[in-house]
Amino acid sequence: MSAGMDCCPPVDLAKEAERHEHEGLLATAWSFARCLEGDLYDLSLGVSNLHCPSCINQIEKGLAELPGIEQARVNLSTRRLFVRWREDTTGLAEIVSKVDGMGYRLAPLDSGSQEESGNREERELLRAVALSGFAAANVMLLSVSVWSGLVSDMGPATRVMMHWISALIALPTVVIAGRPFFRSAVGALRSGHLNMDVPISLGVTLAAGMSLAETMRGGEHVYFDAAVTLLFFLLIGRYLDLRIRGKARSAAENLMAMRASSATVIDPDGSQRRVAAAQVEPGMLVAVAAGERIPVDGTVEQGQSDVDTALVTGESVPRTVTAGTEVFAGTLNLNGALRVRVTSTEDSTLLAEIVNLMEAAEQGRARYQRLADRVARAYSPVVHILAAGTFLGWLWIGALDWQLSLMIAVAVLIITCPCALGLAVPAVQVAAVDRLLRKGILVKAADGLERLAQADVVVFDKTGTLTLGQPELIKGLEVSPQRLQLAAGMAAASKHPLARALYRAAKAQGPVPTLPQTVSETPGMGLSVQMNGSELRLGNRVWCGIGEGAQDASDGSDLDMELWLASEGEPPVAFRFRDELRPDARQSIEALKERGLAVELLSGDRPGPVRQVAETLGIETWHAECRPDAKIARLKALSAQGKRVLMVGDGLNDAPALAEAFVSISPADASAVSQTAADLIFQGDSLDALVETHSVAGSARRLVLQNFALAFSYNAIAVPFAVAGYVTPLVAAVAMSASSIVVTVNSLRLYAMKRHTAPEAPRQKSASTGVQPTPPVSGSQAAS
Repeated sequence: MSAGMDCCPPVDLAKEAERHEHEGLLATAWSFARCLEGDLYDLSLGVSNLHCPSCINQIEKGLAELPGIEQARVNLSTRRLFVRWREDTTGLAEIVSKVDGMGYRLAPLDSGSQEESGNREERELLRAVALSGFAAANVMLLSVSVWSGLVSDMGPATRVMMHWISALIALPTVVIAGRPFFRSAVGALRSGHLNMDVPISLGVTLAAGMSLAETMRGGEHVYFDAAVTLLFFLLIGRYLDLRIRGKARSAAENLMAMRASSATVIDPDGSQRRVAAAQVEPGMLVAVAAGERIPVDGTVEQGQSDVDTALVTGESVPRTVTAGTEVFAGTLNLNGALRVRVTSTEDSTLLAEIVNLMEAAEQGRARYQRLADRVARAYSPVVHILAAGTFLGWLWIGALDWQLSLMIAVAVLIITCPCALGLAVPAVQVAAVDRLLRKGILVKAADGLERLAQADVVVFDKTGTLTLGQPELIKGLEVSPQRLQLAAGMAAASKHPLARALYRAAKAQGPVPTLPQTVSETPGMGLSVQMNGSELRLGNRVWCGIGEGAQDASDGSDLDMELWLASEGEPPVAFRFRDELRPDARQSIEALKERGLAVELLSGDRPGPVRQVAETLGIETWHAECRPDAKIARLKALSAQGKRVLMVGDGLNDAPALAEAFVSISPADASAVSQTAADLIFQGDSLDALVETHSVAGSARRLVLQNFALAFSYNAIAVPFAVAGYVTPLVAAVAMSASSIVVTVNSLRLYAMKRHTAPEAPRQKSASTGVQPTPPVSGSQAAS
């Protein structure tokens, strides 16, 4: 029997549990990983035990040491890790093990896991706060008795006994309640790095260890009360910091928390079953009851209801949907039962695309963030050198005993935490992205808001930007059906608003055939196709070789937009369109001017419509018949004058101009969110989104600068006082926690801030307002 037992090695239950947890995390994490191409993957994970910029530096540098890691970014405010890696070189298991070995715990970025991880950390901190508070109160009572001399008549033996009682209370408390700090510090040291918890752990350990040494030798002065009270206030600060950061949850997390976790699938036999949303596939039919969130993107097949789309578009007014209407995951079905034919999987919905955009924006590094990171990286070594110098200086030059010198050094270690500096930028960035998302404005570029706050000129495109981008065909349906079908077949190959309008109008008359030939598009000009040995062209006048005198009797207003169809041996055909201005365009442009921005209009349309729009909206400088190269030339000219240009244009058709501008914003409907080339995107019909975005960008910049000022002022004031010996470790703990909380609270003020109106800048009239000579002159809307 004994031999049989000897052949079975003892099982370490703790290690087994850890192994199973590790395997469970890997399995879950793989379900969230995205394959970009081949063996290239990316993944976002939640990180616990993350407290300061040194933690960020430790994780990013540690992962960068692994081969195959292409990018590793950590966001302190949202406690998220984004990693992109080559699976053939470095497996996900190695990444998880590397981070785990540094003392940090990873969790998948789904709402359930994130919430459970946050609750677990919160419960641990609360227990530690309660234990340290209880111990601090009792040890303080004993210390007051010794300090006040109440036991002086009892002799040294009684004093030593009181010290030992304090030790019996304080030491277990330090070991148990200090685990959140010790665990992080040990992980950092094990990986060869320093983080904020190293000086905290060192300070608490030194205070407790020195007190134990004094107790063992029967000394008069011990600092158990300081060690435990210091720990108590540090834990309170960390708990409050955790709660306040929870208020600044990222926009991506807010969106993910609103996803439907399951869906009701209707089988071909009419039976219904409840399945996880991740198991729903395109082509399935799902039932959505009133009050439920729509689980995936799809098209309404049966039913009518009002749908709250604020989650993905920012529009507060519900949208009525009927059979044939496209609906999106995460939107709320308000009052009617719907049957929806699924068109995408859970990970390819509009909501998933927006989440990916938000994560990329929040994980990016803007200029201010890079500055903060550089300062924070040098911070920890400087802090330890400063503390060591303080100890030696007071011991040798100040002629203090080693105990007091050590306590001053401990105060320096604790008060010089770089946490406030590390939160200065990301806390504001997360709040700004989240506030804009609530208005239907998506931030794609990490430094987009930072650049937008510096813009001083706004350049608008016309079609689809100042107008609604929903032109209606008002002339052209009377042409022969054959020519109409040819024009519509060519228009189907373009995403230009006029081409889409022509296609919609022709399709309403009957089916539009798909052309067997390849249709080519020349930006700023139009479309062409070879048929039966001759070329057909659809586009502007210049593209179709039509002079300004080519009019017909039924010609519309000079203010209408036009497309021409030209082919050899056939008379040209004009298609005329009319588009409405956005309802608040004039008010929004006036608001931008009041904020000190100059406004220009660039359009590829004819002078008539461009002049009319400019005069209606109060835009003094405008340029007509601009091809894409002419738009880029104008932006370069403004940049050469020292201007920082905000380009507002159609993200699908104005990509070159958007890329050339200092910063860019594009209107986009839901289906085009991921395709636009702009730094920011707004949805809906209102141009007020531009004013809101510029206001938030300006407020965010001011808050970042305020946070920097708070962080640097705190250190400039607190550190000299600590080095001079005027700050106890207890006061240092309170000051350190307060600095981080103040910066976070200041960042959250962004949610409550109203629009800031800058002093109106003097308006400079263009030397020549009207049609600008931008050769070669185009004559159509294809570039607008």
